[in-house]
Amino acid sequence: MKGIIFTEFLELVETKFGLEMVDKILSQSTLESNGAYTAIGTYNFSEMLQLLQNLNKNTGISIDQLLLVYAEHFFSVLTANYSSLISAYDDPIEMLASIEGHIHVEVRKIYPDAELPTFTVVEKTKNSLIMIYKSSRAMYYFGLGLMNKTFEHFNSEATILLEKIKDDGTEVKFIITKI
Repeated sequence: MKGIIFTEFLELVETKFGLEMVDKILSQSTLESNGAYTAIGTYNFSEMLQLLQNLNKNTGISIDQLLLVYAEHFFSVLTANYSSLISAYDDPIEMLASIEGHIHVEVRKIYPDAELPTFTVVEKTKNSLIMIYKSSRAMYYFGLGLMNKTFEHFNSEATILLEKIKDDGTEVKFIITKI
């Protein structure tokens, strides 16, 4: 997992819960990196899982909710640092439908060894989109948060329904309807 995911996560934890919480979740985790992350480094996903689990344990906030909030924070990082990816679109459905064909292609140019989830478009209309998310990491709530912020960015609203295809969350159907 790319280091920017870790550095921004710890930044969010510091902003929302304070530096003491960052220290606490780092010290409660057994991290191969010792919690020393760089944005361009690559780290084991198990470290992110430990950080999330310890933040959950210390705050009582579910991991799904933490991923949702983190994705909303991460979207602001994307708009600030990679605005060209977003400014290429004027519609949230079009942007979301292009994750595989454009956005992930551009991400791989910056981070060639990034392990990204896949989003397969099953059905697309002007106001709706059905996509299948697949990832061994089961971070679909992170994807949901990014989708929510995408609609907000375009001053639009949508209902986004999740249907787990696999119980472990490694394959999820997103049913998106623009309101």
